[in-house]
Formats: sequence, structure tokens, C-alpha cells
Amino acid sequence: MPSRPGADASGGYEAAAEAYQALREGAGIGADAVSSWARSLRPGAEVLELGCGAGVPVTEQLAREGCTVWGIDASPTLLARFRERFPQFQSECEDLTASAMFGRRFDAVIAIGVIFLLPPDAQRDLIQRVGACLAPGGEFLFTAPAVPARWNDVLTGKASHGLGAAAYATALDAAGLALLREFADEGENHYYLAGTGRPTPARP
Repeated sequence: MPSRPGADASGGYEAAAEAYQALREGAGIGADAVSSWARSLRPGAEVLELGCGAGVPVTEQLAREGCTVWGIDASPTLLARFRERFPQFQSECEDLTASAMFGRRFDAVIAIGVIFLLPPDAQRDLIQRVGACLAPGGEFLFTAPAVPARWNDVLTGKASHGLGAAAYATALDAAGLALLREFADEGENHYYLAGTGRPTPARP
């Protein structure tokens, strides 16, 4: 979330780091979806991972498919574990909505289980940042509900906001991105895949 003086940029996930890691790594939901997408990217693709956490299962799958990952997470505990597991990748412990990493260009950006933790306006701002940092042919893969919804996060108790498919398509279009397709994984998480509109050659 956008930082305020004294605010927790992790949105409560630093306090819930142990529970989150156990829940996320125990299930492994979405690993196949991420792996399949990563195989469609060019060999050695540079991927910005928003809310990388401790790196399992998402970073793990990206690494297996030969991607170079740049991770951002605001939880010091989770990011320390990310760095232990993936010392070859650059990472920053910071508010993902204001990261200096957006000053780089990436072949792809991925945000699994994170964008809906932000307030609606912050989600739209983040999508704008993603659009600006993608190289020609770049792709953006993220998860969020297909139907507009508001609920309290099970681990932190803080409000989550799903804008819904129509609103995300509008936000992507405003950022210069086209919604390419939507799909769901085995845990019924809803994925949006967007791109700049100029395809990147896939690996052979």
C-alpha cells in the first residue's frame, strides 16, 4: 500500500509472515499456471515480481523456466527468505507502489495474490506503472476476482478490493495494455494476462 509516516507498507503481512509462508507453500496452488506462462516468454526473460514473498511457488517456477527475476516485497521477514533461496536475483524490500525498480524495463511483470490488497485507486496507479515499465512485447500476469468484490483478508483482517473484469480491462487499456485472456487455476484463482500488443518471440 502507499506508505504513510509510520504505516506498515506490507499491509499487515510482516506480522503474518509465518502464517502466510506456511499457507502459500503448503498449497502450491498456481504453480502450474505460472510455469506454463513462463515457458511462453523468451529465453532468459527479465521478470519483475510484485509481492514476491518468500519465493515459493512463483519465483521457484520462474527460475526453473530460466527467467531472471527482480523481486519486490515490503515484508522484511519474507524477503529475507527470498534472498536465502534466490541469491542470484536482485530484490528490494519496499512499498511496491513506489519502487525504484519501475525505472527499469522488463520483459514481463507478475503479481500473484497482491494487487487486490491495494485500494482501488492504488491498483489503477500500479497498473499504469506496470504499463510504463514493460518492454515492447511485454506481458503482465496478475490475479484478481472476475466479479467486483470487497472482503477482509483472512490473514491480516484488512480490506481487499476486487475491481472486477470490466474495470481491470479499462485500467489496462488506460495503461496502454491489451487484455489478452483470462483463465483460472486449480484453486479457482482468476488470472488476467495483458500485453503491450507487440508479441515477444516465444522460445522454440
